[in-house]
Amino acid sequence: MMEWGWRVPFLIAGPLGIVGLYLRSKLGESPVFEEMDEKSADEGSTGKVFGSLFKDHWQQMLIMTGLVTAVNVVNYTLLSYMPTYFEKTVELSSQTTLTIMFLAQFGMMLLMPVGGLLSDKFGRKPMWAFSMIGLIVASVPMYMIMPNGFGFALLGIFVLGVLYIPQLSSISATFPAMFPTQVRYAGFAITYNVATAAFGGTAPSVNEWLIGKTGSPLVPAFYMMGACVIGLIATLCMKETAGATIRGNQLPEVGVEAKFEADAK
Repeated sequence: MMEWGWRVPFLIAGPLGIVGLYLRSKLGESPVFEEMDEKSADEGSTGKVFGSLFKDHWQQMLIMTGLVTAVNVVNYTLLSYMPTYFEKTVELSSQTTLTIMFLAQFGMMLLMPVGGLLSDKFGRKPMWAFSMIGLIVASVPMYMIMPNGFGFALLGIFVLGVLYIPQLSSISATFPAMFPTQVRYAGFAITYNVATAAFGGTAPSVNEWLIGKTGSPLVPAFYMMGACVIGLIATLCMKETAGATIRGNQLPEVGVEAKFEADAK
């Protein structure tokens, strides 16, 4: 693996990147963007899009930053950093660690469609609030039982993974609906990627550094709790969008008719 095996995934990803580029070149605009009238299309020039985004929708960007911070800190801590945590801190063997991670993530994969269905039925806000509160309450207890052997380690990460599902399974429906059509892509892309780079990708390194400084194996739990507190505040501030139309040039919200549809009538 160290000599040449690490190159294999990159060699496989190369052709897939070409396939992705081809698919993207053939991808048409979304119907909700195409149906905007000429005035809205003119307002969609690059300069005006960014001006409108930062002037009129900074609150949405701030709310989404809070949500993305929680999503990615939990994701990178729970799924990316845990193999290192199990081997170095809990002192499990690499084979045991791989088995635990496979079983936990396979179980999470099976529950993803369930999380999506529940978010459609009960709404995004209740599901996200449940996830944030659950992770705040359960993180420390689950990390406390993980060092007690294979079964407890698997139980701990699986419980936290299940509590994370309501966020992970509804990202694609929640985040784009936080912006109106004319700034949707820019608002989603900029906010998500900046927040991910700042708070998500750094999570494993921050956890490792804090464990080294404090000597506490509960650092990842407290780190996730802090991120979820931020995420919970953002969740309480966001508008419910489950079932709301994303047509028109105003913020999607349940019970609010899109301006495009109102004008059409």
